Amino acid sequence: MQPNPQIDQFLLEGCMRCSLGATPACKVLLWTDILEFLRQLILETELQEERKWGVPTYTINGKNVVMLGVLKDSCVLSFIKGQLLTDPKGFLELPGPNSREGRILRFTQLSQATLLENDIRHFLQEAIQVERSGKKSETAPPPQVLPDELLQKFAEHPGLESAFFALTPGRQRGYLIHFSGAKQSPTRLSRIEKCIPKIFEGKGMMD
Repeated sequence: MQPNPQIDQFLLEGCMRCSLGATPACKVLLWTDILEFLRQLILETELQEERKWGVPTYTINGKNVVMLGVLKDSCVLSFIKGQLLTDPKGFLELPGPNSREGRILRFTQLSQATLLENDIRHFLQEAIQVERSGKKSETAPPPQVLPDELLQKFAEHPGLESAFFALTPGRQRGYLIHFSGAKQSPTRLSRIEKCIPKIFEGKGMMD
């Protein structure tokens, strides 16, 4: 696979989604050596290198398969359908408490990545096979609990309820996690108000 110049730029400047982009304080620059190593392993596969949401994303037939990401304390290789991968050694982690399908490999040192090189190659090939097969997770999504504040906004804004339920289940779930994550009702209301235009446009949190 040919490298994408946009990813070269990402490794030099970061995702540019915050004011720290292209500065020494950018999180991406903390993990450049590991990201470069992981990128080279991915480039050896048939995955297409793209840049989505500001970060390296690797696809096949237009479907996202793996992504590279950075955090303050680590960098990660994310498998979109990681739940379907075989992991007898228990290397894969849940990205967060609300995650279902996705799994990540977390790294803080280049030596960790090089030690797992063969395992990473295996995960990449299996992730490609899973996507090609069309397999989907059989995990049933938890029942949706709508916060009272969202029900209030449904009543205040004609068409909002139908627009919300016209969204894909994943987009609905993303909004509900965002809304319900606020402890105070005024904060929940504020979050909902800010998202109403995107809901009417049929967009999700990250669109």
